[in-house]
Amino acid sequence: MSRLQEKYRSEVIPALMKRFGYKNPMAVPKVSKVVVNIGLGEASQNVKLLDTASAELGQIAGQKPIITRAKKSIANFKIRKGMPIGCMVTLRGERMYEFLDRLAAVVLPRVRDFKGLPPNSFDGRGNYTLGLKDQLVFPEIDYTRVDKIKGMNITITTTARSDEEGRELLKLLGVPFRP
Repeated sequence: MSRLQEKYRSEVIPALMKRFGYKNPMAVPKVSKVVVNIGLGEASQNVKLLDTASAELGQIAGQKPIITRAKKSIANFKIRKGMPIGCMVTLRGERMYEFLDRLAAVVLPRVRDFKGLPPNSFDGRGNYTLGLKDQLVFPEIDYTRVDKIKGMNITITTTARSDEEGRELLKLLGVPFRP
């Protein structure tokens, strides 16, 4: 069991039960999945970019990413339906907790001029999305082998019913928010 999962069971569940008045520990919100997505519009011209992005995302997440394809054609961007345009990974269970632990403790403090995550990036249902401008903040990536800086979106999906519950859950798990 990962360190963050232990913390969730021993500290976060009792704190959330007290704060929001839950009677049953099963009603307490939890993180259900983490989705890491790299969108590469330039992959329509250069397919090699997608191979390197997929390999780097595999190193970061610890599992093989899937290639995402365009759902419809967009003439202005020279994209046809079915073209590969990015890659993504969905993390659940043990890998999800390990990734969240690394994200909060190691990766986010390495971001340049980091003062905390904006607390208003919730979607209204307790899910949080953050964007990173480059993949070099992850210690798994060897910066000498990086040919192009790629940004990524990380979506943390929770079972919380409101943004306030989701924010409190992530704050107790150690995600650094701005004051």
